[in-house]
Amino acid sequence: MDEHIYKLIELTGTSGTSMEDAVNRALSRAGQTVRNMKWFEVISTRGVIDAGRVSQWQVTLRVGFALDES
Repeated sequence: MDEHIYKLIELTGTSGTSMEDAVNRALSRAGQTVRNMKWFEVISTRGVIDAGRVSQWQVTLRVGFALDES
């Protein structure tokens, strides 16, 4: 097993479709600037109610990424 050192960041993704889509949106956007993302943990899930129905999902993640080797 590799002995990486990880840094943690928190991200919040939103979606009008699903919780999974909110997670994927957050990871996709972070992947544009953050390298070596390895794992995530869902910290919290919230939603917006409009006319008695879910209109938006909001998912907050803790994401671990490996620091570059020196």
